[in-house]
Amino acid sequence: MALHLLKLCVGADSIDDLRDWVAERCLVAVAAGLEPHSSHVTRMVPKRMEELLDGGSLYWIIKGQLSARQKLLDIKTFTGGDGITRCELVLGPEVIEVAPAPRRPFQGWRYLEAEAAPRDLSASGANIEDMPDDLKRELAELGLL
Repeated sequence: MALHLLKLCVGADSIDDLRDWVAERCLVAVAAGLEPHSSHVTRMVPKRMEELLDGGSLYWIIKGQLSARQKLLDIKTFTGGDGITRCELVLGPEVIEVAPAPRRPFQGWRYLEAEAAPRDLSASGANIEDMPDDLKRELAELGLL
């Protein structure tokens, strides 16, 4: 069973902001002759890498709401110019909206077990991409999404 990561998406005000950033990073990767992907660098290296790479995703918290996910493609460790070991999370190009859920802020990342992961909104069969974020949040709180 897949294991996931949970991370705050600092700097993005909406899922559209995150999608724009990911699209830009994918274009840079393609221009460099690589597969389209984005990445996120963090200081701590997950110890459960095999479980994460067995179908795991990085779930993003945007403005206090668990909102979207990206598939984890690879996890690479490297040492920066300052001598500190860091971790690059290589992420798929697709940003997938999930059922919104409130989350408190925290530092770094957290593991998210598969059974605790929110479902993808596209799995509901409804076309909700054009729905305002506030409305999605309210409907999720009512258990209607």
